Amino acid sequence: MTTTATTDPAPAVRAWADAVRREAAGQDAVILAHNYQPPLIQDVADHVGDSLALSRIAADCDAGTIVFAGVHFMAETAKLLSPGKRVLIPDAGAGCSLADSITADQVRGWRREHPGAVVVSYVNTTAEVKAESDICCTSSNAVEVVASVPADREVLFCPDQFLGAHVRRMTGRDTIRVWPGECHVHAEISPAELIDRVHEHHEAELFVHPECGCTTAALWLAGRGELPPGRTRVLSTGGMLDAARSTRAGEVLVATEVGMLHQLRRANRATRFTAVNPRAACPFMKLTTPEKLLRCLREGRDELHVDERIAARARVAVERMIAIGRTGGGE
Repeated sequence: MTTTATTDPAPAVRAWADAVRREAAGQDAVILAHNYQPPLIQDVADHVGDSLALSRIAADCDAGTIVFAGVHFMAETAKLLSPGKRVLIPDAGAGCSLADSITADQVRGWRREHPGAVVVSYVNTTAEVKAESDICCTSSNAVEVVASVPADREVLFCPDQFLGAHVRRMTGRDTIRVWPGECHVHAEISPAELIDRVHEHHEAELFVHPECGCTTAALWLAGRGELPPGRTRVLSTGGMLDAARSTRAGEVLVATEVGMLHQLRRANRATRFTAVNPRAACPFMKLTTPEKLLRCLREGRDELHVDERIAARARVAVERMIAIGRTGGGE
Protein backbone atom coordinates (compact mmCIF):
# COMPACT_ATOMS: atom_id res chain seq x y z
CA MET A 1 0.00 0.00 0.00
CA THR A 2 1.61 3.23 -1.14
CA THR A 3 0.32 6.81 -1.09
CA THR A 4 1.63 10.11 -2.42
CA ALA A 5 2.09 13.33 -0.51
CA THR A 6 -0.90 14.89 -2.29
CA THR A 7 -3.29 11.98 -1.66
CA ASP A 8 -5.39 11.50 1.45
CA PRO A 9 -4.12 8.14 2.76
CA ALA A 10 -7.23 7.35 4.83
CA PRO A 11 -9.30 5.72 2.03
CA ALA A 12 -6.30 3.65 0.93
CA VAL A 13 -5.66 2.53 4.49
CA ARG A 14 -9.31 1.55 4.97
CA ALA A 15 -9.34 -0.35 1.67
CA TRP A 16 -6.15 -2.20 2.62
CA ALA A 17 -7.46 -3.05 6.11
CA ASP A 18 -10.74 -4.32 4.64
CA ALA A 19 -8.80 -6.49 2.18
CA VAL A 20 -6.63 -7.90 4.96
CA ARG A 21 -9.63 -8.79 7.11
CA ARG A 22 -11.47 -10.29 4.14
CA GLU A 23 -8.49 -12.47 3.21
CA ALA A 24 -7.96 -13.51 6.84
CA ALA A 25 -11.58 -14.63 7.11
CA GLY A 26 -11.26 -16.59 3.88
CA GLN A 27 -8.07 -18.28 5.10
CA ASP A 28 -9.43 -19.08 8.60
CA ALA A 29 -6.51 -16.99 9.86
CA VAL A 30 -5.85 -15.00 13.02
CA ILE A 31 -3.40 -12.10 12.73
CA LEU A 32 -1.01 -11.60 15.64
CA ALA A 33 1.22 -8.52 15.83
CA HIS A 34 4.09 -7.90 18.22
CA ASN A 35 4.21 -4.64 20.17
CA TYR A 36 7.19 -3.48 18.10
CA GLN A 37 5.40 -3.75 14.75
CA PRO A 38 4.50 -0.60 12.76
CA PRO A 39 1.25 1.06 13.95
CA LEU A 40 -0.72 0.11 10.81
CA ILE A 41 0.10 -3.55 11.34
CA GLN A 42 -0.84 -3.37 15.02
CA ASP A 43 -4.15 -1.70 14.21
CA VAL A 44 -5.27 -4.36 11.72
CA ALA A 45 -4.23 -7.33 13.89
CA ASP A 46 -6.66 -9.43 15.88
CA HIS A 47 -4.29 -9.45 18.84
CA VAL A 48 -1.26 -7.33 19.80
CA GLY A 49 1.18 -8.24 22.53
CA ASP A 50 4.51 -9.80 23.43
CA SER A 51 5.70 -12.93 21.68
CA LEU A 52 4.86 -15.50 24.35
CA ALA A 53 1.40 -14.12 25.07
CA LEU A 54 0.67 -14.14 21.33
CA SER A 55 1.96 -17.70 20.99
CA ARG A 56 -0.37 -18.81 23.75
CA ILE A 57 -3.27 -17.06 22.01
CA ALA A 58 -2.28 -18.91 18.84
CA ALA A 59 -2.43 -22.23 20.68
CA ASP A 60 -5.79 -21.49 22.28
CA CYS A 61 -7.67 -19.99 19.32
CA ASP A 62 -9.77 -21.97 16.85
CA ALA A 63 -8.14 -20.55 13.71
CA GLY A 64 -6.31 -23.04 11.51
CA THR A 65 -3.80 -20.46 10.26
CA ILE A 66 -1.63 -18.15 12.37
CA VAL A 67 -0.17 -15.06 10.71
CA PHE A 68 2.58 -13.81 13.04
CA ALA A 69 3.65 -10.25 12.29
CA GLY A 70 6.92 -10.24 14.18
CA VAL A 71 10.34 -11.84 13.80
CA HIS A 72 11.34 -15.39 13.00
CA PHE A 73 11.86 -16.80 16.50
CA MET A 74 8.39 -15.56 17.51
CA ALA A 75 6.69 -17.43 14.69
CA GLU A 76 8.77 -20.48 15.64
CA THR A 77 7.51 -20.31 19.23
CA ALA A 78 3.94 -20.11 17.97
CA LYS A 79 4.60 -23.21 15.87
CA LEU A 80 6.05 -25.02 18.88
CA LEU A 81 2.85 -24.41 20.84
CA SER A 82 0.56 -24.96 17.82
CA PRO A 83 2.17 -27.85 15.92
CA GLY A 84 -1.02 -28.73 14.07
CA LYS A 85 -1.62 -25.22 12.70
CA ARG A 86 -0.20 -23.45 9.68
CA VAL A 87 2.04 -20.57 10.78
CA LEU A 88 2.88 -17.79 8.32
CA ILE A 89 5.27 -14.85 8.71
CA PRO A 90 4.96 -11.87 6.33
CA ASP A 91 8.73 -11.70 5.79
CA ALA A 92 10.86 -14.80 6.38
CA GLY A 93 13.94 -12.54 6.50
CA ALA A 94 12.78 -10.88 9.73
CA GLY A 95 15.52 -12.11 12.04
CA CYS A 96 16.70 -10.97 15.46
CA SER A 97 20.16 -9.82 16.51
CA LEU A 98 19.60 -11.20 20.01
CA ALA A 99 18.42 -14.64 18.86
CA ASP A 100 21.37 -14.75 16.45
CA SER A 101 23.88 -14.08 19.23
CA ILE A 102 23.98 -17.74 20.30
CA THR A 103 23.75 -21.03 18.40
CA ALA A 104 22.85 -24.56 19.45
CA ASP A 105 26.49 -25.61 18.98
CA GLN A 106 27.59 -22.85 21.34
CA VAL A 107 25.07 -23.97 23.97
CA ARG A 108 26.38 -27.52 23.72
CA GLY A 109 29.96 -26.29 24.08
CA TRP A 110 29.01 -24.15 27.08
CA ARG A 111 27.40 -27.16 28.73
CA ARG A 112 30.58 -29.20 28.26
CA GLU A 113 32.54 -26.48 30.04
CA HIS A 114 30.07 -26.50 32.96
CA PRO A 115 28.82 -30.06 33.51
CA GLY A 116 25.78 -30.23 35.75
CA ALA A 117 24.71 -26.64 35.07
CA VAL A 118 21.12 -25.73 34.20
CA VAL A 119 20.67 -23.86 30.92
CA VAL A 120 18.05 -21.12 31.12
CA SER A 121 17.30 -19.59 27.74
CA TYR A 122 15.38 -16.41 27.10
CA VAL A 123 12.36 -17.02 24.87
CA ASN A 124 14.07 -14.70 22.35
CA THR A 125 16.08 -17.61 20.93
CA THR A 126 15.81 -20.00 18.02
CA ALA A 127 14.04 -23.34 18.30
CA GLU A 128 17.42 -25.06 18.03
CA VAL A 129 18.71 -23.19 21.10
CA LYS A 130 15.51 -23.88 23.02
CA ALA A 131 15.98 -27.56 22.22
CA GLU A 132 19.40 -27.48 23.94
CA SER A 133 17.98 -25.71 27.02
CA ASP A 134 16.54 -27.06 30.24
CA ILE A 135 13.98 -24.29 30.63
CA CYS A 136 13.03 -21.02 28.94
CA CYS A 137 12.09 -17.71 30.50
CA THR A 138 10.66 -14.33 29.59
CA SER A 139 11.79 -10.96 30.85
CA SER A 140 8.84 -10.87 33.25
CA ASN A 141 9.47 -14.28 34.82
CA ALA A 142 13.25 -14.70 34.39
CA VAL A 143 13.91 -14.02 38.08
CA GLU A 144 11.27 -16.54 39.11
CA VAL A 145 12.50 -19.18 36.67
CA VAL A 146 16.10 -18.89 37.89
CA ALA A 147 14.91 -18.90 41.51
CA SER A 148 13.23 -22.26 40.80
CA VAL A 149 16.64 -23.81 40.07
CA PRO A 150 18.17 -25.43 43.19
CA ALA A 151 20.62 -23.06 44.84
CA ASP A 152 23.50 -25.54 44.56
CA ARG A 153 23.19 -25.72 40.75
CA GLU A 154 25.10 -23.43 38.44
CA VAL A 155 22.92 -21.53 35.94
CA LEU A 156 23.95 -20.79 32.36
CA PHE A 157 21.78 -17.86 31.30
CA CYS A 158 21.53 -16.93 27.63
CA PRO A 159 21.66 -15.02 25.46
CA ASP A 160 20.94 -11.49 26.80
CA GLN A 161 23.68 -10.11 29.02
CA PHE A 162 21.60 -7.21 30.36
CA LEU A 163 18.65 -9.39 31.34
CA GLY A 164 21.12 -11.86 32.84
CA ALA A 165 22.74 -9.10 34.91
CA HIS A 166 19.29 -8.03 36.09
CA VAL A 167 18.47 -11.61 37.15
CA ARG A 168 21.80 -11.94 38.96
CA ARG A 169 21.16 -8.65 40.77
CA MET A 170 17.59 -9.57 41.77
CA THR A 171 18.35 -13.13 42.91
CA GLY A 172 21.67 -12.35 44.58
CA ARG A 173 23.08 -15.59 43.16
CA ASP A 174 26.75 -15.58 42.19
CA THR A 175 26.51 -18.94 40.41
CA ILE A 176 24.83 -17.45 37.31
CA ARG A 177 27.00 -17.34 34.22
CA VAL A 178 25.70 -14.99 31.53
CA TRP A 179 26.21 -15.25 27.78
CA PRO A 180 27.48 -11.95 26.26
CA GLY A 181 24.62 -11.47 23.77
CA GLU A 182 22.43 -8.46 23.24
CA CYS A 183 19.62 -6.94 21.24
CA HIS A 184 21.43 -4.24 19.30
CA VAL A 185 18.42 -1.89 19.52
CA HIS A 186 18.08 -2.15 23.29
CA ALA A 187 21.84 -2.11 23.85
CA GLU A 188 22.06 1.24 22.08
CA ILE A 189 19.74 2.90 24.60
CA SER A 190 22.74 4.06 26.56
CA PRO A 191 23.19 5.11 30.21
CA ALA A 192 24.35 8.58 29.09
CA GLU A 193 21.25 9.03 26.96
CA LEU A 194 19.01 7.89 29.79
CA ILE A 195 20.61 10.28 32.27
CA ASP A 196 20.19 13.18 29.83
CA ARG A 197 16.49 12.39 29.29
CA VAL A 198 15.86 12.05 33.03
CA HIS A 199 17.41 15.44 33.71
CA GLU A 200 15.38 17.02 30.90
CA HIS A 201 12.11 15.42 32.12
CA HIS A 202 12.69 15.35 35.87
CA GLU A 203 9.00 14.87 36.78
CA ALA A 204 8.51 11.85 34.54
CA GLU A 205 8.19 8.22 35.51
CA LEU A 206 10.57 5.78 33.82
CA PHE A 207 9.76 2.41 32.24
CA VAL A 208 12.91 0.45 31.33
CA HIS A 209 13.05 -2.87 29.52
CA PRO A 210 15.60 -5.21 31.15
CA GLU A 211 17.29 -5.86 27.77
CA CYS A 212 18.45 -2.23 27.73
CA GLY A 213 22.05 -1.26 28.23
CA CYS A 214 20.82 1.50 30.54
CA THR A 215 19.05 -0.70 33.11
CA THR A 216 21.83 -0.46 35.70
CA ALA A 217 22.02 3.31 35.23
CA ALA A 218 18.26 3.60 35.78
CA LEU A 219 18.44 1.73 39.07
CA TRP A 220 21.53 3.71 40.08
CA LEU A 221 19.70 7.00 39.45
CA ALA A 222 16.76 5.80 41.51
CA GLY A 223 19.07 4.75 44.34
CA ARG A 224 20.69 8.20 44.34
CA GLY A 225 17.28 9.83 44.63
CA GLU A 226 17.52 11.51 41.21
CA LEU A 227 14.26 9.78 40.33
CA PRO A 228 11.34 9.75 42.79
CA PRO A 229 11.11 6.52 44.80
CA GLY A 230 8.94 3.90 43.15
CA ARG A 231 8.82 5.69 39.81
CA THR A 232 11.61 3.79 38.09
CA ARG A 233 10.35 0.44 36.90
CA VAL A 234 12.15 -2.35 35.06
CA LEU A 235 9.38 -4.01 33.05
CA SER A 236 8.72 -6.42 30.22
CA THR A 237 6.62 -5.10 27.34
CA GLY A 238 3.54 -6.69 28.90
CA GLY A 239 4.45 -5.15 32.24
CA MET A 240 4.80 -1.73 30.61
CA LEU A 241 1.30 -1.99 29.22
CA ASP A 242 -0.13 -2.94 32.61
CA ALA A 243 1.74 -0.06 34.25
CA ALA A 244 0.58 2.38 31.56
CA ARG A 245 -3.06 1.62 32.33
CA SER A 246 -2.64 2.45 36.01
CA THR A 247 -0.16 5.34 36.02
CA ARG A 248 -1.34 8.86 36.86
CA ALA A 249 1.94 10.47 35.80
CA GLY A 250 1.79 13.32 33.34
CA GLU A 251 4.74 11.87 31.44
CA VAL A 252 6.51 8.52 31.24
CA LEU A 253 9.95 8.03 29.69
CA VAL A 254 10.12 4.69 27.90
CA ALA A 255 13.35 2.79 27.28
CA THR A 256 12.53 0.11 24.73
CA GLU A 257 11.86 -0.24 21.00
CA VAL A 258 9.74 2.69 19.82
CA GLY A 259 6.94 0.54 18.40
CA MET A 260 5.81 0.00 22.00
CA LEU A 261 4.73 3.62 22.28
CA HIS A 262 1.71 3.00 20.06
CA GLN A 263 0.15 0.53 22.50
CA LEU A 264 1.09 2.60 25.56
CA ARG A 265 -0.59 5.68 24.09
CA ARG A 266 -3.69 3.70 23.24
CA ALA A 267 -3.83 2.32 26.77
CA ASN A 268 -3.62 5.75 28.45
CA ARG A 269 -4.33 8.88 26.44
CA ALA A 270 -3.97 11.14 29.48
CA THR A 271 -0.25 10.42 29.89
CA ARG A 272 2.50 11.52 27.52
CA PHE A 273 4.83 8.64 26.62
CA THR A 274 8.27 9.72 25.41
CA ALA A 275 11.00 7.49 24.00
CA VAL A 276 14.34 7.69 25.80
CA ASN A 277 15.90 7.03 22.39
CA PRO A 278 13.52 7.94 19.52
CA ARG A 279 15.89 6.16 17.10
CA ALA A 280 15.48 2.79 18.84
CA ALA A 281 13.62 1.09 15.98
CA CYS A 282 14.25 -2.56 15.11
CA PRO A 283 14.80 -2.86 11.34
CA PHE A 284 13.69 -6.50 11.42
CA MET A 285 10.35 -5.62 13.03
CA LYS A 286 9.78 -2.98 10.39
CA LEU A 287 10.19 -5.51 7.57
CA THR A 288 6.50 -6.27 7.94
CA THR A 289 4.78 -3.86 5.56
CA PRO A 290 1.10 -3.55 4.59
CA GLU A 291 1.89 -5.02 1.17
CA LYS A 292 3.73 -8.02 2.65
CA LEU A 293 0.96 -8.77 5.14
CA LEU A 294 -1.70 -8.80 2.42
CA ARG A 295 0.51 -10.90 0.13
CA CYS A 296 1.17 -13.33 2.97
CA LEU A 297 -2.58 -13.91 3.36
CA ARG A 298 -3.32 -14.13 -0.35
CA GLU A 299 -0.43 -16.41 -1.28
CA GLY A 300 0.11 -18.35 1.95
CA ARG A 301 3.71 -17.20 2.30
CA ASP A 302 6.03 -17.50 4.08
CA GLU A 303 5.06 -20.68 5.92
CA LEU A 304 7.22 -21.62 8.86
CA HIS A 305 8.28 -25.20 9.62
CA VAL A 306 10.26 -26.60 12.57
CA ASP A 307 11.86 -30.05 12.42
CA GLU A 308 9.73 -32.17 14.74
CA ARG A 309 12.72 -33.69 16.55
CA ILE A 310 13.91 -30.20 17.44
CA ALA A 311 10.39 -28.97 18.14
CA ALA A 312 9.67 -31.78 20.61
CA ARG A 313 12.72 -30.92 22.72
CA ALA A 314 12.21 -27.17 22.45
CA ARG A 315 8.58 -27.54 23.46
CA VAL A 316 9.64 -29.19 26.72
CA ALA A 317 11.74 -26.15 27.69
CA VAL A 318 8.87 -23.77 26.91
CA GLU A 319 6.29 -25.88 28.73
CA ARG A 320 8.51 -26.08 31.83
CA MET A 321 8.53 -22.28 31.89
CA ILE A 322 4.76 -22.09 31.50
CA ALA A 323 4.36 -24.51 34.41
CA ILE A 324 6.09 -21.99 36.70
CA GLY A 325 3.60 -19.25 37.83
CA ARG A 326 3.50 -15.71 36.43
CA THR A 327 3.18 -16.77 32.81
CA GLY A 328 1.09 -13.87 31.54
CA GLY A 329 3.92 -11.61 30.47
CA GLY A 330 6.55 -12.11 27.83
CA GLU A 331 9.61 -10.38 26.50
